[in-house]
Amino acid sequence: MFEEQTLPDGKSNKGRVEAYYGTIYLADAALYLMANKPELGIKDPYELTQAQFDAAVELLRGQRQIVNKYWSDVVAQMDDFTNEGVVASTSWPYQVNALRAGGKVRIGSTVPKEGATGWADTTMMHAEAPHPNCAYKWLNHSLTNVAQAGTASWFGSVPAVTASCEDPILGGTGCVTNGSQLFARIHFWRTPEKDCPTQGGACVPYKDWVAAVQSVQSGQ
Repeated sequence: MFEEQTLPDGKSNKGRVEAYYGTIYLADAALYLMANKPELGIKDPYELTQAQFDAAVELLRGQRQIVNKYWSDVVAQMDDFTNEGVVASTSWPYQVNALRAGGKVRIGSTVPKEGATGWADTTMMHAEAPHPNCAYKWLNHSLTNVAQAGTASWFGSVPAVTASCEDPILGGTGCVTNGSQLFARIHFWRTPEKDCPTQGGACVPYKDWVAAVQSVQSGQ
């Protein structure tokens, strides 16, 4: 994903890989460097000193030379795998499941040895919700085994309610299939802040991440 190389089909990966369109993608580069360049001293992909940040940005600039495009639309990304010759990308389980169901391309997925970034969806209730009783009913419904299992099965995610892992929808092994045992290797998204404990409180803030990633992805 990050460096030009020859793939098992004997062809270069240049122009055949995609990367995520978004500021937080810089954390993926930092995670790669954390494992492959330990001398940089990165301890958390969201807490980067200026030198660590600069190294991650430079890695993204190099990757820009091999990236076909940056994706943000899941349907467009699936079309790129089906019709545009893309062979590798950071992605979500939903795209993997949908591409497999489509049957037009053979798709595999993995959590890299370096680990991966990830995210969790949360349903929240507005403090001044006009119909709080209905809102509470929805929240309670969303936490039922059948709702949790159905969502996890459809998207390829891990449910928040562990009991739903035994629901027939997930078939008893669905949570493991979706990666419940890999949480220790997932670095969940969070907003980078200047005050950071792993680097003595001297990290690059989020606004600088935004500017740098926009510059890289726009080809500047």
